[in-house]
This record gives sequence, C-alpha cells and structure tokens, in this order.
Amino acid sequence: MATWKRDSRLTALQRLGCAGVAGAMSLSVTAPLEVLTVLAQVGTHHSRGGLGQTGRSLCRAEGIGALWKGNLTACFRLFPYSVLQLASYRRFVMLFVDDLGHISQWSSIMAGSLAGMVAAVATYPTEVIKTRLIVQDRLKPSYKGILHALYLIYHQEGAVALYRGVSLSILGAIPFSIGSFLVYTHLDKIWGEPSLRFTPMQSFINGCLAAGVAQTLSFPFETVKRKMQAQSPCLPQCGGVDVHFAGLVDCFKQTVKTKGVLALWNGLTANLLRVVPYFGVMFSTFEFCKRVCLYQNGYIDSPLSYKLTPGVDQSLQPRELQELKLLGRRNV
Repeated sequence: MATWKRDSRLTALQRLGCAGVAGAMSLSVTAPLEVLTVLAQVGTHHSRGGLGQTGRSLCRAEGIGALWKGNLTACFRLFPYSVLQLASYRRFVMLFVDDLGHISQWSSIMAGSLAGMVAAVATYPTEVIKTRLIVQDRLKPSYKGILHALYLIYHQEGAVALYRGVSLSILGAIPFSIGSFLVYTHLDKIWGEPSLRFTPMQSFINGCLAAGVAQTLSFPFETVKRKMQAQSPCLPQCGGVDVHFAGLVDCFKQTVKTKGVLALWNGLTANLLRVVPYFGVMFSTFEFCKRVCLYQNGYIDSPLSYKLTPGVDQSLQPRELQELKLLGRRNV
C-alpha cells in the first residue's frame, strides 16, 4: 500500500476518501493485467500462450468484460485492508522505535511487512473469492457474485477453504521484505545523493523499483498460493489448475516436476507491467482528490492547481479555518 505524508489541511475522512478512490482507480485501470497474472499462475487453459495470446483467448471466450473479473471484490477489500494495515503499522512501529523515538530503515520495512501480513491474513477470504471469480467461466459462472461465492465456498468446502494457502502470505513476506530492503538501502548509491533530497519523481521510481524487485523474489509463493486458492472439486476442471496436488509442499513439488522451476514465475511479466501504471494512477488520482478537498476546504483557488488562496493561513486545520471564516462573517 502506498503512503503519503499527512496533510493537516485535510480531515481524517477526506484522507481516507482520497486513498480509497486512488486505490480503487488504480486497481480498476490495471485489473486486466491482474487477471492475466492470476490465470498464468493458476495455469488455466487460457494461459497456454503468451501474454497477448492469453488476453485474446480470454476475450474471445468470455468477452472483454472478463478482463475485469474479480475487480469489484478487490475494491471492496481496500477499506478493511487499509484500515488494518495502518493500525497494525503504527503498533509495530512503536515496538521497533528506540528510546529517542527513532526507527531504522530495516525496522521500518519490517513494520510495514508485518502490518501487511496482518491485514492480508485478516482479509484473506476476499482474496480467495477474487481468485475464484477470476478463474471461473464468466458465461457459465459457478458463483454469481461475492456473497454467493462466500456462501457456496463455506457450505460446500468448509471455512478452511477460505483460508487455503494463507500460510504462503506469511512466508512470502520474508523475500518481499528482503527485496524492499535491498533496494531502499542502495537508493543513495543509485541516484548519487542522500535520500532526503529525492524529488517526487525519484520517490515514484524508487517505489516502482522496490515493488518490482520484491514481487519478483516473492512471486513463487504467490503462484503456489493462487493454485491453492483456485483448486476446488466443486468447480469445473477442479478450478482449471494445471497440476494436481495434495497440499502446500506438494504443490511446489508438482509444479516444478511437471512444469519446471520457471513455472513458479508464470505471469511475472504481466505483474511487473502492472507496477508502473498502478502506482502512477494511484498517486495522480490521490493528488487530484486531495486538490479537490483542499479547494472545498478553502486552502487553494482551484482544484486544477495548488495555487494557494490569498490571505489564508495554511497552518490552520480545516475546522479552525471554517471557524475563522464564520467569525469573519459575523463581524461583517
């Protein structure tokens, strides 16, 4: 999850709203690449060609709307995931800070990874549902929607099916954290200047680079997790998974044995292509929503720019500014 510096000119509700809209927009724009990634990881019949062939095959079979399968579930998951991640992150930061209130870069990354792990485990059933909606045939669906999928999975396969592969979310956080740490500890060498002087564009590139490296290292865990989420005796062709397995370790073994080691990285290309537009749309949407809120609060002249409103004290919080304006009107 991307984070932004807290702006006291926005209310807590406005900050949450901006982040929610930005997250939903970035998920929706990059949803086709997410669908292609999941299909390649699971190994469904659509994904037996390259990236372009997979997309064409899916659209021919199920229509162009199939490229957004599971996106509504992903958007609904945003709010609880973000709230849990933020609350957990603050808790973990308090555990890692020293007596002076400082926290090392490694500890900060660890706090973020642990927070993401807590949020991922707590909202894991929604991820299982999203995977099931993606791998099913849109024209002959086994699940009619999010709630119907939740109901059927629970009653047909039991509650344990909603957490199938959850341990991989925990295991995958280890290489993900290592990848993030390796990138962030070498950024000053890459740019040739201290991190405190990074421009917004450099920070954006840094985020994309860190995400790309971290996701590449943790991708085998994601691949096995998707296969476990998709596999179900209640779905046609057992969910379309390309290998037969009896558990987590067996899934690793059978994938390597029948498909080769590189099969653990199937779908990586689509996933990496998704990184830049995902973060780009997220940050640009967040900034636009932020300008709209600042304009409504009276801090800037237009939602199309950051030109400050003359005579307005930018250090005032929204409620203080509104009270000041109300007092001025009464005096007039």
